[in-house]
Amino acid sequence: MRAIDRLEAIKAAQMKERDRTQRMEDYLEVIYELMEYKGYANMSDISNYLNVSSASVTKMIQRLHDSEYIEYEKYKGIRLKDKGISVAKAIREKHSILTEFLLLLGIDEADAHRITEGIEHHFDNNSLKRLERLIDIIKNDKNIMKKMSE
Repeated sequence: MRAIDRLEAIKAAQMKERDRTQRMEDYLEVIYELMEYKGYANMSDISNYLNVSSASVTKMIQRLHDSEYIEYEKYKGIRLKDKGISVAKAIREKHSILTEFLLLLGIDEADAHRITEGIEHHFDNNSLKRLERLIDIIKNDKNIMKKMSE
């Protein structure tokens, strides 16, 4: 790929992410997982799992609230709205598919999850569907699976 083509790809990706940043997605993902695990999400848990300051969490929570991804009332906690749940579920699905692919490649599970966290925001739905088809092909072909395990 030529440098100009890579630059245009970077520009297109940045424009696509203006409405919802990767960091916003990380917050929505953590809030969703906390709600699944504990039944609720609070600022200190979010700060802990994202390894960010309380002030950073406060700013992002306000931004997510203003963008209508969450409901937040001081001292009452954080709740994902339908829009936030939809994003969080899509991210979880991406994470599952990408992790499954990396595991098929023989990558250690902990490493697969770590790598997935770095790339999950960069896959669009079309690319993800194609990867999902590839996973199905690999898993359903005994010869390929045998070669993968060698």
